[in-house]
Amino acid sequence: MAIRRLAEEGRLSGAVVHGALVYLAGQVADDPTLDAEGQTADILAQIDALLAGAGTDKSNLLTVTVVLADIQDAPGMNRAWDRWLDPAAKPARMTIEAPLVDRRWRVEITGIAALPDA
Repeated sequence: MAIRRLAEEGRLSGAVVHGALVYLAGQVADDPTLDAEGQTADILAQIDALLAGAGTDKSNLLTVTVVLADIQDAPGMNRAWDRWLDPAAKPARMTIEAPLVDRRWRVEITGIAALPDA
């Protein structure tokens, strides 16, 4: 099976497609000065773009992990998530608190999606 790498950077690929699955790298906001809600909205837009580049969309997300630098940011993150979420296609989701590499980042999100009809 071929492996396809999307949005490659110096140390990683933004997403990797293998078989019928799309693996998302941890995505962080382009603007780290935003609050958790703003960072989450930015990240979800990035995820939409990566999934589109892979040939799928958020309705095919299987699992998502949200990492918050401060669990107190959960309400803001959830507001952005709820606006973005397709209520007919909710992925399994886990939210945890952990330090992030850049202290300005409030949120990091990763996940796995299926390719349609694969």
